[in-house]
Amino acid sequence: MSEAKTKAEGTLPLKGIRVLELGHIVAGPTASLILADLGADVIKVERPDGGDQARNMPGAASGFYFFNRNKRSLAMDLKTDEGKAVFRKLVASVDVCLDNYAPGAMDRLGLGYEELSRLNPKLIYLAVKGFLPGPYEHRPSLDELAQMMGGLAFMTGPTGRPLRAGASVIDIGAATYGIIGVLAALHARETTGRGQMITSGLFETSVFWVGQWMARAVATGEPSFPMAEIGQSVRMGWGIFHLFDTSDKQQVFIGVTSNQHWERLCREFGMLDLLADERLDNNSKRVTSQEWMLPLVRVVAVKFTGAQLQEKLEKAGVPYAPVQRPDQLLEDPHLRETGQLLPTPMKNGKIGNLPKMPFNSSGYEFGIRMPPPGLGEHTTQVLAEAGFSQGEIDALISGNVVASGVPEK
Repeated sequence: MSEAKTKAEGTLPLKGIRVLELGHIVAGPTASLILADLGADVIKVERPDGGDQARNMPGAASGFYFFNRNKRSLAMDLKTDEGKAVFRKLVASVDVCLDNYAPGAMDRLGLGYEELSRLNPKLIYLAVKGFLPGPYEHRPSLDELAQMMGGLAFMTGPTGRPLRAGASVIDIGAATYGIIGVLAALHARETTGRGQMITSGLFETSVFWVGQWMARAVATGEPSFPMAEIGQSVRMGWGIFHLFDTSDKQQVFIGVTSNQHWERLCREFGMLDLLADERLDNNSKRVTSQEWMLPLVRVVAVKFTGAQLQEKLEKAGVPYAPVQRPDQLLEDPHLRETGQLLPTPMKNGKIGNLPKMPFNSSGYEFGIRMPPPGLGEHTTQVLAEAGFSQGEIDALISGNVVASGVPEK
């Protein structure tokens, strides 16, 4: 049997795990997306009056369609006593509950971990919050705030102009670390028979990511400086670790991290005088010689188009990367050839080729089992599975406790 067939027939590892997601925008939906893609049955609990805020955000609500595949939607008002009772009944039969609501929101509803764990001692509860428990835990936070407070924006932007990363890296990172905790808790539950509370912090995720710079401050006794001020090659320790312009106004990053790279670069581009220069025969010398050496390499690189430069670097076996916009990745040959982009139904009948999880397995293949759901699309189905009769479901709908919707179009 071929590997492709084996993977296609493989069982996703979290099949049989049931999850309740109380999430919105990025962090919570990312956490449950990971579980959903791995096979868990994720029930997205949303407000009947609009649901996840991402459904109505700028950009044609595009983020919603990326973060919410392979999930079912249950629209329910958790502020009503009836809604809370329904939620408690659902919790009794699930494995994981996760939320990224404001600090204390679930506790104020009487639906925090302590309450829910009494109903289901095996429950694993993930809270993705701005901060881990401590002096700051009461503060609301956001991805951008965490990047500012956690040192990442300072390191990313130029001096005096801290700059957030161009993606929701802290929301996604904190959610991912939280899921590592959930998977460990599922494993531990096999032995203990009990669940646990996992909290993942946005601020602490940003701090973890600048840990190398914290270590550098301790080791050198020097204050931190933005990466732009440190200098690309100095901060990484390589003589050539830079962006190079091309004749067609593109940019290609070249990283020479060994003497073999240097030799092959020089031979491929005919820079034999530089190869023979003893002032450049090791990396330390190339670092100290950048002021006069880099302009000479730039003069050679700019003679080529971006495609030509990359072709020659590929032939020479020298590390390189073109600077690409996210929209260009939709047509990236590697991503398309490897099936790393999933055709995802979006608003108004559009199909978006959106990224899979960034890893693969020899035992299973990621895919779309369900498109991103319409608000309340699966309300009736989920309640019926939980043991509610059709009459009870109709009464909940007529009482505006839950809402039943239709598939996205």
